Amino acid sequence: MEQAQLIVVRHGETEWNLEGRRQGHLDSPLTAKGIAQSEALAQRLANYSFSSLYSSDLGRAYQTAKLISDTTGHTILVDQRLRERNLGIFQGLKGDEIHKAYPEELLLHKTGGPDYIIPQGESARQQAQRNISCLEEFALKHTGEIIVIVTHGGLLNALFRHILSIPLEAPRRFEFMNASINIFSCGKGNWMLQTWGEISHLQPGETLGESDFYV
Repeated sequence: MEQAQLIVVRHGETEWNLEGRRQGHLDSPLTAKGIAQSEALAQRLANYSFSSLYSSDLGRAYQTAKLISDTTGHTILVDQRLRERNLGIFQGLKGDEIHKAYPEELLLHKTGGPDYIIPQGESARQQAQRNISCLEEFALKHTGEIIVIVTHGGLLNALFRHILSIPLEAPRRFEFMNASINIFSCGKGNWMLQTWGEISHLQPGETLGESDFYV
């Protein structure tokens, strides 16, 4: 196999997911549902013969990866480049709180395009470049292997757009679920999408979509 196969999964549901708080580089623990989602995901991933398990260092991803590791026996390899977008001053706030506290910055966030840098945070393009360069490094390192990567909605958004040549400024018309399986292959810099949003391992009612802020 001349390609690497990357199984990219999003963390389980968190307390702040339920509250609608913007997490970014902040964190909140998995809910009971999020733990159940992650355990079901772990059982599903045990069916794959993968060589390495990578995770974002943020707690919600690492907690999900730990539940996978407990099932499969893989050591967790942590990489900060797999983090969600740094949402700066918006982090920890709900939508109405952001609108009240930072109306001008929120307007710029919505209209400024992918190069707008949230104060104390980063732009969508900066986040995408950080994520994609990391994944391409992994793909080159693991040519001929299958690896699992536990990460966030923002990375999935960036990778999906990168592979399908969807501009970062284009409206998002796709979803990424908690604990979903998304499979990509990459060889010699050429990416292919194989599976998107696979959640057959989850029970009805255990799915949760994503907001525009990838909370």
